[in-house]
Amino acid sequence: MTIGFKGKIIYWRGPAPHYFVVVPDDLSAEIKAVEKLASYGWGCIPVRVRIDETEWSTSLMPKDGLYLVPIRASVRKPKGLDEGHEVELEVEIGLTGPPGE
Repeated sequence: MTIGFKGKIIYWRGPAPHYFVVVPDDLSAEIKAVEKLASYGWGCIPVRVRIDETEWSTSLMPKDGLYLVPIRASVRKPKGLDEGHEVELEVEIGLTGPPGE
C-alpha cells in the first residue's frame, strides 16, 4: 500500500524531541484498517518514505487516532526543512518487521 500526501512539519518537544508530519485523517483511517497486518507492535508500522529524490526507512507512530511520519535530521537539514515547512511525501506501508530487518 502506497499513499501520497502533503503536510506541514511539526516539532514535538517531548523528552526525545523530533520532527514529524501528521498523516491526514482519511489516510490514517486507511492505514488503521491494515495495522494488524503491518504493525510489528505498539501500533508502529514499518514504511519507506520519499521526499523528492530522498528515500529512507522508518516507522509510522500512532498518536491520537492518527499516524506520525518521523522526518530524520539527515533528510531535513540538507533540504533546509524545518518546523512549518510543507512537504510532499510518498509513504509505502510495509508488511514485514521493523526497519532494518
